[in-house]
Amino acid sequence: MPRIPQIDYASAPPEVREAHDDHVRRHARITNMKRTLLNSLPAFDALMQWYPLRDAVEPFLGARLSVLFAHAISAETDCLICSTFFRRVLIDGGENPDRLDLDDRESAVLEYGRRLAVSPFRVPAAVYERVAAYFDPAQMTALTAFGAIMVATNVFNNAVEVDLDEYLHPYRREPAGSGHAG
Repeated sequence: MPRIPQIDYASAPPEVREAHDDHVRRHARITNMKRTLLNSLPAFDALMQWYPLRDAVEPFLGARLSVLFAHAISAETDCLICSTFFRRVLIDGGENPDRLDLDDRESAVLEYGRRLAVSPFRVPAAVYERVAAYFDPAQMTALTAFGAIMVATNVFNNAVEVDLDEYLHPYRREPAGSGHAG
């Protein structure tokens, strides 16, 4: 049960409806998380910076590794909404998110993401140095900020218990030991 209700578009203030409509025009659908965030425009605006940060990392990571990085963070924080969203992107792209074929660069990026999710306050030097060997300082800055906003998004969803969107239900990972394929 969500702790914060989602906005009702019809009764929302004009500035909230405009933010809603602008987001749909520029980026993507309005999900349960976004309808919840729209209770506070500054909160919505802050977490929607995910899109410009994703656009900053995609040129050097590529679309696939950008998704894998966000998925690794979301799976590590056990964020049902975000991990399921990225599972959907991976599955629809022909990948098995439970059996990924990764090269050394991709493995380094995913390990960095998982470490940001486990403890964003400290990343072991060996983990940082391994990933930083592939990127320049500007790229590491963008990658780290993208990871941090992904962690923030996961924290928000987990803290306020946003409901999983209906369209994501078929992509939900089955709990370990359920006997079903994930």
